[in-house]
Amino acid sequence: MSPWKAALPLLAACVLLPAASPVSAPRVGVSSFEDLRKPLPLPYHAGDAKAEIAAARVRAAKAHKRVLIDLGGNWCLDCRLLAGVMETPQMRSFVAKHFEVVTVDVGRFDQNMDIPASYGIKGRLAGVPAVLIVDPRTNRLVNAGRETALADARAMTPQAVADWLAGWVG
Repeated sequence: MSPWKAALPLLAACVLLPAASPVSAPRVGVSSFEDLRKPLPLPYHAGDAKAEIAAARVRAAKAHKRVLIDLGGNWCLDCRLLAGVMETPQMRSFVAKHFEVVTVDVGRFDQNMDIPASYGIKGRLAGVPAVLIVDPRTNRLVNAGRETALADARAMTPQAVADWLAGWVG
């Protein structure tokens, strides 16, 4: 086997996983999505997404946090599973400590699509939830190229979702 073929799994992991973070995710306390509270949250609502993001950036800069922009829709099971993980008691306090969260309803990919475009994401999103981790001081997308890593959250464990989020703590 060529060295390049042997390196492919490692390269694939680098594309999907965030950079190493000195912060460990808390133990979520549920081993499967079936253990999350029911019904799953409906986190997306109509609103002025741009104003909400601007306000979150101000709060995040003052508190030395990052902005987590969650693009999705209430019709999306993976989006609702992400919201369910983020609402577990362990994750709720972790997320509040490290991120200012803004949920943005993208409808059926026909609403608020100017938001991902403003962070350099061209064309249609590859899936939802699309999670944008933004440095509030520079307004730079920190997780460029990995925005849709949770778009198939149901194929992950709740702990894997938590670990992915923890990887983006600044």
